[in-house]
Amino acid sequence: MPVVRTELQYQDPFELLVAVMLSAQCTDKRINQVTPRLFEDYPNAESMSLAAPEVIYEYIKSVSYPNSKAKHLVAMAQMLQKDFNGEVPHTMEELTKLPGVGRKTANVVLSVVFHQAAMAVDTHVFRVSHRIGLVPKSCTTPLSVERMLVKYLPNETIRDAHHWLILHGRYVCTALKPKCEQCGLLEICARKFA
Repeated sequence: MPVVRTELQYQDPFELLVAVMLSAQCTDKRINQVTPRLFEDYPNAESMSLAAPEVIYEYIKSVSYPNSKAKHLVAMAQMLQKDFNGEVPHTMEELTKLPGVGRKTANVVLSVVFHQAAMAVDTHVFRVSHRIGLVPKSCTTPLSVERMLVKYLPNETIRDAHHWLILHGRYVCTALKPKCEQCGLLEICARKFA
């Protein structure tokens, strides 16, 4: 897969941050259905910081955990306004200070919009990394998987590897019925040798 990118639709760092926050435990397809109207009415941190969580909830009620996500979005936008001049910061430390932003979300933002060698570990990356043998069974947390992958992948491939693993897990190495007959990694897959 020579060209890979996120399937989330966004126009700027703020929109990507919002989309990734919304995508937790939800599909990118659902998020892409919800965000156009949200971004039209709340295109930046300033406008979203002035909204009430109850109002944001109405835009996102079809995503998972809409109550908490609405509160996090408003609080995140308020902090962006107060502490970062309305701009999305570009360090892990600053991003993870934002309400509702964990390490995975921060890594996606750092990788996608700031072009840093960051490895976000979601359920697909975690599962595929174990299943095909990129990480040992002793890597039991997303952070341990992230550290192992970053340690052994060439720095220039980390951004793409994140997307390769997600897309592979989403479309080929699926959770319940992996499509091994379609897999280009079958010859080196640990599952084959298990």
